[in-house]
Amino acid sequence: MLSLNSLRIACSSRALLQSNRMMTNRQSVFKAVTYSAHCLSTSFLKKDTWLSNTNLRALGKGGEIINYTNQVNSPRNYCATQVKLNCWNCKQSLDKTPAFFCLSCKVVQPPEEGTSYFKIMDCDYTFTLDLQKLQKRYLQLQRSLHPDNFSQKSVKEQEYSEHQSALVNKAYTTLLKPLSRGLYMLELEGMRIEEGTDSGADSQFLMELMEINEALDGAQTPEEANKIGQNTKEKLADLTVQIDAALRKGELQTAKALLAQMKYFANIDEKVKEKLSEFM
Repeated sequence: MLSLNSLRIACSSRALLQSNRMMTNRQSVFKAVTYSAHCLSTSFLKKDTWLSNTNLRALGKGGEIINYTNQVNSPRNYCATQVKLNCWNCKQSLDKTPAFFCLSCKVVQPPEEGTSYFKIMDCDYTFTLDLQKLQKRYLQLQRSLHPDNFSQKSVKEQEYSEHQSALVNKAYTTLLKPLSRGLYMLELEGMRIEEGTDSGADSQFLMELMEINEALDGAQTPEEANKIGQNTKEKLADLTVQIDAALRKGELQTAKALLAQMKYFANIDEKVKEKLSEFM
């Protein structure tokens, strides 16, 4: 028969063993849940890069629930952030993005860094813009933001109005023409067409451009120059359709090559205008 001390030792050992097993199991659960949360956040990153943040939970070592946020950046800077901004004057929250004026105290706000021209001009992110809507938005913003309206305001408001007005001008001129609009869209996607490089153009295309330029230089009448100008406009219209289709499909390399061609024909179009002015 076991003595009382032996029984106490056996019970203590059994309790300690049980405690160790529980701790081991708890740590295993913590590792499993944490790993699952990591995999979940990784899958979000791969599957949907438009998520601004992902709320995840894990089991702590003490058994408590840990909440944390995994931030996921958007691949495009032209998307609005979810960060709430406050008015620099009255500190009230600014509901709109971008916010040109505070709805509470009515003062002009500084430009928001990283806001895309499409969002500034309240346009859909597309190559085929509604130009009437673009122009209407431009006139509306310039009427309210022009520095002349703030000549009697504080120095800070005058400064902000100048910055906002200049930014609206830049956004408008960039989105107005298909070439600058398309180049800007590629820039937002992290792609650029380097100036003065012909590496992407084939010899046949460059020969065609040379012949058009020679014909334009040798044009003796407005009719001859107009004919070249009309053909150039048709080329530009056709390229516009092709670029729009490529961008809609996400074929950025194709769009880049087509925009490079558009640059050449847009240059010829300007030369035609110069040539016609010589006949006046």
